[in-house]
Amino acid sequence: MSRPKGYVDSGYLRTVGEFVKALKLLSYDHMHIQAGQSVLDVGCGPASDTIELAAMVGPTGRVFGIDYDQSMIEGAERRAREAGLADVVKHQRADSAHLPFRSAQFDSCRSERLFQHLRAPEQTLSEMVRVTRPGGWIVVLDADWGTMSIDTREVETERRLARVHAERQLHNGYSGRQLHRLFKQQGLVEIEIHPFPLVTTDLAFMRQATVIDETERIARAEGVITEEKLYHWRAELKDADDRGLFFAVMLQLLAVGRKPS
Repeated sequence: MSRPKGYVDSGYLRTVGEFVKALKLLSYDHMHIQAGQSVLDVGCGPASDTIELAAMVGPTGRVFGIDYDQSMIEGAERRAREAGLADVVKHQRADSAHLPFRSAQFDSCRSERLFQHLRAPEQTLSEMVRVTRPGGWIVVLDADWGTMSIDTREVETERRLARVHAERQLHNGYSGRQLHRLFKQQGLVEIEIHPFPLVTTDLAFMRQATVIDETERIARAEGVITEEKLYHWRAELKDADDRGLFFAVMLQLLAVGRKPS
């Protein structure tokens, strides 16, 4: 079975999720969750956040998670049962652009690293706003792959690969920079945009987190870079890593807004 553009598996989500753990916790804080509330996680993956959110709403609250990938939903439901939270946490397969919930059903709604995969992020955000009650909070954490930067002398190759990743490997690789506009267009108030630089000095982790093997494959197949350029690029990065000099950075952006009362 072929995978959709930009697909990542549950192992990838766990690894990168640990890397951005502090940002996850911050996104929870901005939801202003109280015991007994009902909250929604859009693009929940294998219960990457719903289990944590359950501790915040307590036994009288409810957490719902949706994801388009049925295998992710099955894994999420299994984790909820194993955690003894099947009565509090529910997961179901759904399209984020057509959420299967009534209007104003949730006290707050979040999404993390989903918008970069969407063809029409404005529709998903519109749905998130619709299902959130007046006065409730909407929180989106997403990447801007145009900010990906690696210390290298092979600058032309690095810039070409960055564009291939943002524009060919993902549907919406510049999603982070769009969030302010999207939130404003939805009529949200008290909007805040928080940029966070993510830094790594580990080449192996960078290659995994950016799925750069696939980016390089696409770039080579489409003639964006030559095999010779790719060889020199990889050799320089390995040399920098061997000498403890490797460095890469990119921005994640956290957008927060409130639905008008």
